[in-house]
Amino acid sequence: MINLLSVIIPMFNEEATVGDLIKRVLGVQLKNGIKMEVIVVDDFSTDTSVQIVESFVVNSEVKLIKHEKNRGKGAAIRSGIDNARGDYIVIQDADLEYDPNEYNLLLEPAITSGADVVYGSRFMGGKPHRILFFWHSLGNKFLTSLSNMFTNLNLTDMETCYKLFRKEVIQSIRLKENRFGFEPEVTAKISKIKNIKIFEVGISYHGRTYDDGKKINWKDGIRAIYCILRYNLFN
Repeated sequence: MINLLSVIIPMFNEEATVGDLIKRVLGVQLKNGIKMEVIVVDDFSTDTSVQIVESFVVNSEVKLIKHEKNRGKGAAIRSGIDNARGDYIVIQDADLEYDPNEYNLLLEPAITSGADVVYGSRFMGGKPHRILFFWHSLGNKFLTSLSNMFTNLNLTDMETCYKLFRKEVIQSIRLKENRFGFEPEVTAKISKIKNIKIFEVGISYHGRTYDDGKKINWKDGIRAIYCILRYNLFN
């Protein structure tokens, strides 16, 4: 039985989107009467992001955690995981690339099949996707294929933000990566858990450009390859 979903929002300089994003998250009606807590982890933003989030904190569903220095997205996710109380935990970027109304899609395998982990794939299903960068798409598919070779999973989108975890599963894993290496690291480590149930569902994707504030770059792609090798072969 799922009673509470923890939504973790890692944030760094997202003043243009975070207010709208939180409104959308709070407006989601979860199935089966599931409640929600929202944990925003600010990674030492230098714009007005924190003030925007603080205006929502009066709502008991929203909690704000502040880093005293910039540590990276992976570190922000870890802080959120450590403070989560929900039966399941989902990661939500502070931009508007992913639709919170699709939490119910992620929860469905957990409700009906007892899934321990659910990945929201941008590369399967019939949901709408904004057309953007060919090389990003090719890079994502390459990293997913490389990861699958070592984990023996058949994921279509290892790099997706939308990952849903049973709390006991994700809190039992010792995570180390501070930036975008979280994705290949957590994938490698969950793949090693005996009898774990991993599902994948199709989601929509409204990607943004670098002018819109996209932060990931080619250096993060190189780091992802390193993480795939490190956490599958040497961890």
